[in-house]
Amino acid sequence: MNAQPLGEQFTCLGDGHEGVWNIVSEMGTSQQRMEVLDWYLIMENANKVQGTPAQQSQMRALLWRGETQKAIEYLRPEPCRGATGFINYLKHHQTRIIDYQAGQEAGQSIGWGRVESLVKQIGMRVKLPGAQWRRENVPKVLRHPCAYLNGALAA
Repeated sequence: MNAQPLGEQFTCLGDGHEGVWNIVSEMGTSQQRMEVLDWYLIMENANKVQGTPAQQSQMRALLWRGETQKAIEYLRPEPCRGATGFINYLKHHQTRIIDYQAGQEAGQSIGWGRVESLVKQIGMRVKLPGAQWRRENVPKVLRHPCAYLNGALAA
């Protein structure tokens, strides 16, 4: 991984798993690297907060604009089940939560949705009767998510 040429600035999009961020921390320098927490996984965790629809909407709006501290302050006094766990999650990843609206408008990837969909599709295909992995075909399969992540996959 460290042998790959890196740009002056690059973005690492990941989920909340510490193993991912431990690997990412070895890539380039902290000045080169911008770590971004996957928007869809933030929302997956936000859905564990059992608030009213209005509370959910307000929380999403704040996080969509990267206003993590305001989201934490908003949730803290709310008597919502799951809020404490989500607040801890937000605090832990605060530096990785960006202004997702601005990122999306700039054409940046803010989530792994398309890649995960492709991985699931590949997973279903290899489970078909008679399907199996062949060592020589693995690079061909990996080419698709890599091309997508590098912006080289035609939409």
